[in-house]
Amino acid sequence: MDHSGKQGKKIKRISLDAMGGDFAPRNEIEGALEALREANNRFEVVFIGRKPEIEQILWEHNTKGLHYSIVNASQVIGMQDSPVSAMREKKDSTIAVGLRLHKDREVDAFVSAGNTGAVVSASTLILGRLQNVSRPTIGAFFPSERGVTLLLDAGAVTDCKPHFLHEFAIMGSIYAQLMFKRDNPKIGLLNIGEEDSKGDERTKAAYTLLRNSNVNFVGNIEGRDILQGKADVVVCDGFTGNAILKFAESVIGVLKSKFTLYAERGFREKLWMAMMRGTLRKILREFDYQEYGGVPLLGVKGITIIGHGGSTPKAIKNMILKAEEMINHNINERIESAMQTIQSVPSSGTS
Repeated sequence: MDHSGKQGKKIKRISLDAMGGDFAPRNEIEGALEALREANNRFEVVFIGRKPEIEQILWEHNTKGLHYSIVNASQVIGMQDSPVSAMREKKDSTIAVGLRLHKDREVDAFVSAGNTGAVVSASTLILGRLQNVSRPTIGAFFPSERGVTLLLDAGAVTDCKPHFLHEFAIMGSIYAQLMFKRDNPKIGLLNIGEEDSKGDERTKAAYTLLRNSNVNFVGNIEGRDILQGKADVVVCDGFTGNAILKFAESVIGVLKSKFTLYAERGFREKLWMAMMRGTLRKILREFDYQEYGGVPLLGVKGITIIGHGGSTPKAIKNMILKAEEMINHNINERIESAMQTIQSVPSSGTS
């Protein structure tokens, strides 16, 4: 069912896993409608999922003139499903259907707040990897004194080889140039100290690769340097990156709880908190994942945006808008061009 409202004019199409996430399909649909209104119909959203359920929620909203369509998918990969088993057993899942549409170039991007492992695996399997990319990587965003810092990897590759980190740095540099508008982005290697002698053998080997590469490598950085904005892009293995990400996600809840407890101390504290409410809200907003929407999966032959399972309509909206921005910047073409500078590397060992 086509609701594009414009005949003969080709617009970008973004497929949305309407059944992925803890509050699907309502949050996905409401977020998509918000994105279409905010973008003034610059693109079309293709809802992937159980058509009757999607239509039922759409009927509750004023969708007149909005560009959307629905593609039926009968299966959903749950958060507890094994990504490998689910891809084999659920051929008609929303993730598989949406990504096949992307591979066939019927859509220009895929967005999902569903099972992260399944989205990563399916994107890699169905879309394939860009040339010279050993492993796709998930990005994560952190507020810093200089704006936003991109961390790679945030959970896709837990067992990293040195040249994986080198590739992450190149992809992250391109992303930061185009999406953050940073000229010659600073790249840092997460380590336990700034000295080049610090770290395990893998980290030392990665340091050498980065030092001799074309990226603007500023050396090793420590965990405290991320929020200080010492680097625009921080590279690390996915195990470490995911632990940092999950820790950061807890910060905003703890701060809100602390502020509430402070206000309960007495009238003066409550009055002060009331006066500071606007400022505190702006500060906390920078730590809120909803503001960033989702995270990009870099290194696949397409555009995949992955969201938090508990994504609100606002987060879904920002995921879709981020997908549109990545489409417009032709990020994959730029990444492939930059990756051509990488020489072949051994397939085993630490180098």
